[in-house]
Amino acid sequence: MVTTQPSVLVVDDEPQVVWVLEFSLQALGYRTYSAHDGMEALDQIRRHHPELMVLDVMMPRMDGWSVLEHLARQGEADGPRVVVVTALATASDRSRAEQLGASAFVPKPFDMEHLATVLADLASSEAPAVVPAGWAPVALEA
Repeated sequence: MVTTQPSVLVVDDEPQVVWVLEFSLQALGYRTYSAHDGMEALDQIRRHHPELMVLDVMMPRMDGWSVLEHLARQGEADGPRVVVVTALATASDRSRAEQLGASAFVPKPFDMEHLATVLADLASSEAPAVVPAGWAPVALEA
């Protein structure tokens, strides 16, 4: 039986990070798309409707927080489940990611195997893609 992995939008302003993530995720069978800032990410979401998104926070033009805010304002229930992957790893950053609807939070530097597990768990989850403020997503890591 052949199963297809969902698509993943990789959003990071560091080309090396994007390349490594796309290469690794494609090797796992995911279809990937990429963006280098938040504006490109929103365009890719409209064009490709990825099921998952790996989202950096600190980027030019539009940061990851703004992307999450936009998705929440749009109420995109069929939008991607978002894994925030960032060097900002304080408790307040985790809390902000949760409040803005992220499904998971993985601090940089990250272990690719761990990130792949988080994505696989989210891909098989029935949780809503855009989590309402105040609701604690079960996949958000402590």
